[in-house]
Amino acid sequence: MNNQRPISSDEEHRVLQFRPRTPPSPRVQLGNGSVQPLRGTPERLDLSRYEQPRAEPDNYRQRMLANIAALAFTIALTAIGIWLAVSIADLRRTQDCVLMGRRDCVKITTPHI
Repeated sequence: MNNQRPISSDEEHRVLQFRPRTPPSPRVQLGNGSVQPLRGTPERLDLSRYEQPRAEPDNYRQRMLANIAALAFTIALTAIGIWLAVSIADLRRTQDCVLMGRRDCVKITTPHI
């Protein structure tokens, strides 16, 4: 059996060395290992620097009305989707019945006397 290896050139296997963007901090030699010193006290995680003053206060009434309208729209969209799925399933059931050659496929509703 003949081993066939692709011919590779030196340009395919080039290793690139990436330099760090910031110069490394000085290391302190202690015993056999090296330790990086702390850069001072860590900053407190606070979101106050992202706060912006508002020109007018929040309008909670408008926000609640928008939330109610969005909820009503979502409920209506869900109800329409359920109705559509049920009616498509009913049409499919009727079509399957007709394609089988049966004659009594349509539901006949009679009023209760």
